[in-house]
Amino acid sequence: MGRLLVCGIVLLQGTPAVSPQTPTQRFEARYRSARTLRVEFLERYSENGKLVRAEAGTAYFRKPGKMRWEYEKPEKNLFLVDGKTAWLYTPADHTVTKVPARQSEDWRTPFVLLAGEMKLPRVCSKVENTSMLIPEKAGDAILECKLKGADTTRTGNPEYAPPRVFFEVAPEGELVRLVVRPAGGIETEFQFKNWEINPLVPDSLFRFSPPLGVVIVDGLLPSSSGVRQ
Repeated sequence: MGRLLVCGIVLLQGTPAVSPQTPTQRFEARYRSARTLRVEFLERYSENGKLVRAEAGTAYFRKPGKMRWEYEKPEKNLFLVDGKTAWLYTPADHTVTKVPARQSEDWRTPFVLLAGEMKLPRVCSKVENTSMLIPEKAGDAILECKLKGADTTRTGNPEYAPPRVFFEVAPEGELVRLVVRPAGGIETEFQFKNWEINPLVPDSLFRFSPPLGVVIVDGLLPSSSGVRQ
């Protein structure tokens, strides 16, 4: 499954007193009052301009700090954050990988901000309009997020250049697309459609119980003891 890092997307808390004017303000305000979210997504992973993999499914977000990515095509997979732990379940491999959410390096993890405060400065040191990406629809804004904490000490080596992160935002503030471009000609893109704000989503949807017989792997932990049943 595509490892998508990304920069935060944030969503959820009250309605501003003044109508926002900038694309960033419209984007933040669009989702701020939501408690739950549902959206259909298409994830595309490319290398040097060539499509390597495309996957589609449905994502859910719930405040505070929970999300669920159900991959349906071309095969079923699940990526879930329950507020403390990130779980990646691959039924075909009978394997579950778990890691504390704050230590997860999965590209989807920053999306948990959609289930938190919708404030881009929490993840971006700077957000600005850019022409580096062509919008899918006329009238959409393209915003580039300069990631907070990006390592700028090794910029002499292209391999360590911080990823470039772009948001495509519709005039009403709806998130249309997210593009992440790390170094090396790699690109991960998420396209979104049919956003639902405050759908009825049970909290049980964000709890994961490993099926019987699967192997659980502790991933990305310095003291990981490896695989266990």
